[in-house]
Amino acid sequence: MNEIIDIPVEQLHAEMKKLHDERHFDFLRSLTGMDWQEEGLGVVYHLENTLTGENTVVRTHSANRENPEIPTVCDIWKAAEFNEREAFDFYGIRFTNHPDLRRLYLRDDWVGHPLRKDYDMSEETNPLRMTNEEPVDTTARLEVLRDGSVIEKREVIFEDNEYIINIGPQHPATHGVLRFRVSLEGEIIQKLDVHCGYIHRGIEKMCESLTYPQTLALTDRLDYLGAHQNRHALCMCIEKAMGVEVSERVQYIRTIMDELQRIDSHLLFFSCLCMDLGALTAFFYGFRDREKILDIFEETTGGRLIQNYNTIGGVQTDIAPSFVQKVKEFIAYLRPTLREYHEVFTGNIIAEQRLKGVGVLSREDAISFGATGGTGRAAGWACDVRKRHPYGVYDKVEFNEVLFTEGDSYARYMVRMKEIEESLRIIEQLIDNIPEGEYQQKMKPIIRIPEGSYYSAVEGSRGEFGVFIESKGDKYPYRMKFRSTGLPLVSCMETLTRGAKIADLIAIGGTVDYVVPDIDR
Repeated sequence: MNEIIDIPVEQLHAEMKKLHDERHFDFLRSLTGMDWQEEGLGVVYHLENTLTGENTVVRTHSANRENPEIPTVCDIWKAAEFNEREAFDFYGIRFTNHPDLRRLYLRDDWVGHPLRKDYDMSEETNPLRMTNEEPVDTTARLEVLRDGSVIEKREVIFEDNEYIINIGPQHPATHGVLRFRVSLEGEIIQKLDVHCGYIHRGIEKMCESLTYPQTLALTDRLDYLGAHQNRHALCMCIEKAMGVEVSERVQYIRTIMDELQRIDSHLLFFSCLCMDLGALTAFFYGFRDREKILDIFEETTGGRLIQNYNTIGGVQTDIAPSFVQKVKEFIAYLRPTLREYHEVFTGNIIAEQRLKGVGVLSREDAISFGATGGTGRAAGWACDVRKRHPYGVYDKVEFNEVLFTEGDSYARYMVRMKEIEESLRIIEQLIDNIPEGEYQQKMKPIIRIPEGSYYSAVEGSRGEFGVFIESKGDKYPYRMKFRSTGLPLVSCMETLTRGAKIADLIAIGGTVDYVVPDIDR
């Protein structure tokens, strides 16, 4: 548990600027809205220094529940823009000087803020409304004047004379129910406005009324292509809070499963990107080979997409008798098959022209947006959690962190293709050396974790997936926040697409590789 620095609201912006500029805390790992009831509404910030790997946690709050105001930090970290909109949406915290303070997930006419502890969940408050009216096309900016007073300015998102088209939420190339409103000048993108929340399921709210073992099932349904990894992060956070050490056998099994899951995800990434760009043969190749991993999963976990495998203190069941043999056969099969992928798609002149130099993200922007995973590494940012904060048995294996410096769509594609090879290499080093031992520790029937704040993260298929738990010592979490891998990726889409052609939006979105249920938590 990191030491928590409490900063009064009045000093927050100046102190955060010092942390960024003087102590080089340039990576905002997570921003969590909080309701501390009597204490008030506030925010917890997890920060990291990318040079030294040092971490710190900052907390601030406003005692005014009726009109809570906290200064924005989105001028310091670009990642804060969407995260603060999320906190405004669910807690009603108004961030002063935020350039675009409007709801991110819920309808504009939604009454109240659902993650507050005193929220009224009755149907009378928010009856089912089937009207499909367009939202008001303005946004708020709270400006702080010299005398300390705050005025609200309304600003127009799109002018009347702009040509706006909708991409999504039913467009297959948005990879889920995500909607982009795009302003075009001819074929060139001038502005892009992201609309989330089309499948919002309130998972973080549900967790507050579930016991710790019950919360596990929900993680598989966030980024469903990182089910093992998400659940690993939550189990690890709970185990760390309880001081539970899992057996070495469990560590090996979890690490192997995480890497198989990464290959599964990257094969689907390859397939979908190829389909988005019109390469149908390559699409079938990727799906054919991903099925082999799902067969391996199914024998041990019983699931193909939803795994429900990691548990607090171990795993649900021991690996299947044929697991080791089938994994080794799969490794032997996939290595030469990857060469076919490159022959059929990577070297294709059309693919190169659609991807090279398109959607460039700089290293500085990747860090500022918190765009981890393949997107960050394609821009030259060494952001792999497996290297930064090793967990499982990643400190016992040799693998390379794949880095490119171009930051374009082609680099993002190549990072993930090379990561498949590194994942095969990791599994190869572990598969014959799984130690004997218990696959599940005996746990108490009712699990409570000590009072305090805890954060754990894993390297998910799309980047850092983090879990923040605030506990009051009960059998239910007081607050459980999931650090989405996809929200930073979607928040940098306007930066990536501005000035590109509308056809490039599909290639850029495909190579950024967000998964929408992970964003709509």
